Parts: sequence; structure tokens; C-alpha cells
Amino acid sequence: MSMSDPLADMITRIRNGQRVNKSSVSSPASNMRQRVLDVLEREGFIRGYNRADDQTGKPQINIELKYHEGQPVIREIKRVSKPGLRVYSSVADLPRVRNGLGISIVSTPKGVLSDSEARDQNVGGEIICTVF
Repeated sequence: MSMSDPLADMITRIRNGQRVNKSSVSSPASNMRQRVLDVLEREGFIRGYNRADDQTGKPQINIELKYHEGQPVIREIKRVSKPGLRVYSSVADLPRVRNGLGISIVSTPKGVLSDSEARDQNVGGEIICTVF
């Protein structure tokens, strides 16, 4: 069965895994998912991830979730731009998540970046999700 929004599926797997205190979750692999995970790892929201093949030979991404004093580091993760409603923003209009405590992940012409990296490089783009 095909998914209409694979990125939302990965975000939901992360959210559900942290609700039940799992140490890691897996998701089907894609380059876009890896770029989003790169941003989450750089910003310190996950421990890391690795790409491996499952028993059927399909590529999977194993995401190592991060906890601080028993609580998940990611308190809230939401998909902003959806297949039915894309959300784009110029560099001047990039949203601040929880007054700068969280991040927005933005797909720009220079790659997938956090909102602060996009401001530093002076580029806007599609707002993929927000993380707090």
C-alpha cells in the first residue's frame, strides 16, 4: 500500500515511540527522511540514526530516540506542510517556534535546514515541520 505522506508517517512513528519510551523506532528509508533526521540530530532532538536493510531487503532507518531525566527531548513534533496544503515562507517570515525554544525544519534550495540555519543563509522555502 502506498502512503500519501511518508514524512508524516515517520514523524508519527517518532511521536508514538517516545510516548511509550522506546529506545528506537524504525521507518522505511528515503533521502528526504534522512535529511530531516540530519537536522534533528544536529539540533540535539535525537541521538542518531542508521540505515540498514530489513529481512526482505528493503532499506530501513533505525532512529535512536533521546530522553532527558526520563522525559522525551521532543515534547511536540507537528507536520506543517502537507500534500494537500503546502506551506511556503520567505526568510523574513519564517516562524519562531515557542519564542525560539523550538525549531522549524525548512526545505530550501540549499537543502533541508533548521529555521536558524535558513536565516543565517538567507533562504526561505517549504516549512516541513515544527519541533519543540
